[in-house]
Amino acid sequence: MPSALPLGDPAPSDGLLPAQAVDGAADRAFGLYVHIPFCAVRCGYCDFNTYTATELGGGASQDAYAQTAAAEVTLAAKVLPASGLPARKLSTVFFGGGTPTLLPAADLALILRRAIDEWGIEDGAEVTTEANPDSVTPESLAVLKEAGFTRISFGMQSAVPHVLKVLDRTHTPSRVPQVVQWAREAGLTVSLDLIYGTPGESLADWRRSLETALSYEPDHISAYALIVEDGTKLAAQIRRGEVPGIDDDDHADKYELADQLITEAGLGWYEVSNWARTPEQACRHNLAYWRGDDWWGIGPGAHSHVGGVRWWNVKHPTAYAGRLAQGLSPAAGRETLDAETRNVERVMLEARLHSGLAVSALGAAGRHEVAGLIADGLVEPAAAFRGRLVLTLKGRLLADAVVRRVLPD
Repeated sequence: MPSALPLGDPAPSDGLLPAQAVDGAADRAFGLYVHIPFCAVRCGYCDFNTYTATELGGGASQDAYAQTAAAEVTLAAKVLPASGLPARKLSTVFFGGGTPTLLPAADLALILRRAIDEWGIEDGAEVTTEANPDSVTPESLAVLKEAGFTRISFGMQSAVPHVLKVLDRTHTPSRVPQVVQWAREAGLTVSLDLIYGTPGESLADWRRSLETALSYEPDHISAYALIVEDGTKLAAQIRRGEVPGIDDDDHADKYELADQLITEAGLGWYEVSNWARTPEQACRHNLAYWRGDDWWGIGPGAHSHVGGVRWWNVKHPTAYAGRLAQGLSPAAGRETLDAETRNVERVMLEARLHSGLAVSALGAAGRHEVAGLIADGLVEPAAAFRGRLVLTLKGRLLADAVVRRVLPD
């Protein structure tokens, strides 16, 4: 089952935010995340708050979900000004899941239209949906484009059938080039998501997946190391010895290969796990997360962040719909971050970006570490001399260790 919600303070039933959320809001971008918590099949590695039809129960309905999510959009549009936040148009919208495209394209369009009606949307805004390759058609993609979607991220994961089988992915590899072509014909920017380090995946398998993905000439690629979460089917299989465990050295070899091949294909890294063909094709919604901007998360289990106030919704679609039907905020809990915590998070996230982290954001002990990081080949010397901490390839492999060094206890 999906992972537990974090601990936190009780969230008020009216959803109103504390005064801290208002400070500096006019200078921060505002985005919307829409969680679609439905999947046709639960993948063995997945720990997200998603549900198959057999797991829903309790009267929850995919058919009614778009109207329920739209109700939270309307609630959010009332809560923000009532909390003193300035009016801001949407700069990015991201539909994730789950599999958003399990819902009819008209349902996704309905949610997006409600959001645009409530807030407006900036010229040239980025609007993304995730999709499985087996969950779209030329007709559905055309509906999404007409509704205002600009970008689609396909969960390719691998081009190798035995790897997809371990991951419990349902699409066939031959489907991917077809849906990429359909998306292009619809006028959508295309991203492909890949996973490396699956038990039983050889380096040759990973090379095949990379070369196959790059042959489709995507605008963007995300490549994530497989993390085995407790409570998942894959974790149980590893524990029982049915599949091999995860190897950190194997992950490192595969990351280096990914960076080599993706860079040679003309895409540049802008975050440790993400590459774009041009700077304009980087995922602006995710960049907003990494830079600490504001976003409201719609849907069961969705997380939001406004001005250092973070909250999360109740997990189950039935409980979520019930709260909204009563006119109540679906938030289950929240936390208000102090200045020190916000700075720690800034260091942890911005250090992963190609644009780097300002050395001035570090304390005295952290700044003292910079010379050692240069000597160890973990950060770019020229950038450091200009006051930015930018990871080298070696530094990207050891990003967590770099952050620990500049954030000493």
